[in-house]
Amino acid sequence: MNIALLPVRCGSKSIPFKNIKIFNGKPLLYWSLKSLVESQIFEEIHVATDCNKIKEVVNQQNFKNVKIFNRSEENAQDESSTESVMIEFLKNYNFKKEDVLFLVQATSPLVRSDDFINAYNLFSKNKYDSLLTCVRSKRFYWNDNNSPLNYEIENRPRRQDFRGLLMENGAFYISRIKNIIKSNNRLSGNIGIYEMDESTSIEIDEELDWIIAEKLLRKSINKKLNKEIKIFISDVDGTLTDAGMYYSEDGNELKKFNTHDGKGFELLRKSGIKTGIITSENTEIVKNRATKLKLDYIYQGLEHNQKLDAVIEICKKENVQIHNVAYIGDDINCKELLENVGLAACPSNSVDTIKSIENIHVLNKKGGEGAVREFIDFILS
Repeated sequence: MNIALLPVRCGSKSIPFKNIKIFNGKPLLYWSLKSLVESQIFEEIHVATDCNKIKEVVNQQNFKNVKIFNRSEENAQDESSTESVMIEFLKNYNFKKEDVLFLVQATSPLVRSDDFINAYNLFSKNKYDSLLTCVRSKRFYWNDNNSPLNYEIENRPRRQDFRGLLMENGAFYISRIKNIIKSNNRLSGNIGIYEMDESTSIEIDEELDWIIAEKLLRKSINKKLNKEIKIFISDVDGTLTDAGMYYSEDGNELKKFNTHDGKGFELLRKSGIKTGIITSENTEIVKNRATKLKLDYIYQGLEHNQKLDAVIEICKKENVQIHNVAYIGDDINCKELLENVGLAACPSNSVDTIKSIENIHVLNKKGGEGAVREFIDFILS
């Protein structure tokens, strides 16, 4: 059996509540959990924490097979070692000695599900006792005695000819439980190395690490999205508007739209992405707005599964799959559609049921205040 352990705690001096701070639209630990779940090689995934706030955030993500381990206060101090948490965890469960434990760091959000799969295959094939992840550094290192550590100054190698050194990136470690118990260490015996992409060398410990890692993750996601998203659909009330109900003195209904969102639809159109609106409302206001924005599709008066059926119909017309669709909505009548499209997003003030949908991108802005434009920029940036 494969078990994953993700140790996180409340305390963080450099970045307060770092592990649950919003990172690219999601709590930081979400990205590690997402990759663990998507790898489909784990029977159990445990988040070890002493923090009620972290427990609440983990449960809100609704990941399958993810459990909370109540880490003791003693093992959640600044001076507490990760090994102490591992041993405490193993003492509380009756795992078999041959079971495999993955120690995973939430501060390495660039790890992909393929990394877990490939590392485990390497671990098993070579019958290692334990394994760690590294990146190859092609920098030249010197010691305190003013002499080079990894090259000869008389024969300075070209970068393309230089093998460099393998450096721990702290992403994750693999070991059989029997070896952890015997050595009280995450690494022991015959140790293997799984080499990862150089970008994963960043561990988020300081604010600068955060900024760099967030840009790298966004670049990685957007590179994939730019190839896959062919259709962009938006809800209206609470998404393109602020969900407010406005009436003139003569009783006419009014809606407030955001011009930045409108410009976003123009950018999508120029990028060759089809656009549309699907809403439960049925008003001339929405029809006029859709016409002004030159949208390809407008469906009004639809609820719940009807919205999903409409998108399936659009996909057939455009000869694409539903995973090629991006959709943004804010309330429960958008839930079925948000759960089925390739890329889902919601404004920051959406209802909790929507914000807790697995893999949804919770935006920083509210509906009617540029949330749709934020989502569009995320896709096109």
